[in-house]
Amino acid sequence: MSSEAREWVFEHSSSKGTARLVLHAIADRVANDECIAWASLGSLVTRTNASRTAVRDALTALEKSGELTTLDHLEGPQRSTVYRLPRTAAWLAKVAEARRRDPDAYVEPPTGSDPVPELDEEAEKGLRRYGIWPKKGTESGTSRRNPAGTESGPSHRNPTPRRAGIRPQHGTESDTQNRREPKLNRKGSSGCAAVTLAADWQVDPASHSWARLQGHLDRLGEEGLRAADAKWRAHRAGHGPRSATAWAADWRSWIAREHSPGRPNLYAVAGSGPAPTGGITRAQQHTAALLAALNEPTGTE
Repeated sequence: MSSEAREWVFEHSSSKGTARLVLHAIADRVANDECIAWASLGSLVTRTNASRTAVRDALTALEKSGELTTLDHLEGPQRSTVYRLPRTAAWLAKVAEARRRDPDAYVEPPTGSDPVPELDEEAEKGLRRYGIWPKKGTESGTSRRNPAGTESGPSHRNPTPRRAGIRPQHGTESDTQNRREPKLNRKGSSGCAAVTLAADWQVDPASHSWARLQGHLDRLGEEGLRAADAKWRAHRAGHGPRSATAWAADWRSWIAREHSPGRPNLYAVAGSGPAPTGGITRAQQHTAALLAALNEPTGTE
């Protein structure tokens, strides 16, 4: 029936522009001789490549012209709207009646006075194989039984989109109730490990053994190591609380960069340090600085 309905749209419809495209898209889904079809607004937008507003305006214009009606007591697959093309149904009934009498009879073009066939309950029952059912709550709305024998067919409710739902107002079990509390499950923390300030963190035996094995204890000495530790705590006093593992890693990085006590101060760039001994050139200054770094005699003593 859809081919005859599409042919009627092309040859006899008075619609124009987007309305003609929308009517053709609906006629493409005509299911029976009564010219009943179903279509959702989204599918019409996709098939006509028009905006939603344009499709709505086209549907309104088609209903005003009498070429389209909405069957509010029926619903299609996924709760789509059910339409009827009454003038198309009148034309097809007229052609069927004339050809029943004479297969070669000439049929007059459709007119506004052509009677529209009445819809009966049997015709509506035949629509169920196309997924068109009476809406729940109507007098003709019966239990939807499918051929498999289950009590009811698949639900017509749209599935809930992912990540949708009601967010708790006061937080969940994994959220902190006070925004000022530190969140423990951040990247770099070990689950629910306790956090502390740098001043309260104590050098653990593993960190002390690391300093000895890496040669930092011999390089700095006990006094130098304590001085570096005190300097580190002074610089980290303004930092927020962290886990003991994080403080240990930060402390080791600081100790590895700490200078040895008594390291010579190199003035490789002229003018950046004390005035050099008079009578030597800049190249001699650089050479003396390098030799001082190597603890070698400079030759100028």
